[in-house]
Amino acid sequence: MWGFQKIVEERIKKAQEEGLFDDLPGKGKPLELEDDSHVPEDLRLAYKILKNADCLPPELQLKKEIRQMEDMLEAIPDEKERYRLIKKINFKIMKLNMMGKKSPLLEETEIYYKKIVEKFAKD
Repeated sequence: MWGFQKIVEERIKKAQEEGLFDDLPGKGKPLELEDDSHVPEDLRLAYKILKNADCLPPELQLKKEIRQMEDMLEAIPDEKERYRLIKKINFKIMKLNMMGKKSPLLEETEIYYKKIVEKFAKD
């Protein structure tokens, strides 16, 4: 072990023995780790700053809008209105796909009107 690592390990061990880690917030709960593997390494810090400021990168904002529109779709009784909304969703999905993000997190497929109409016809 290198000198610095040894000092760190000793301080951690001492703090454990003194019980300084016993009453930490979130004790016994899993850590909430952020998965930023889809973000290029040189942009991770900027994305984290934007996220902490409650700003989303354009592709994630677009994905959020798509999800909201999909949720709205279920509440629309009129078939023509659903079709208009599906066209808007498809446009946003196409726009998202054109951004060139190939991450599974951002990958989307087109929604086909026929499948949606069939789904609502069954309900």
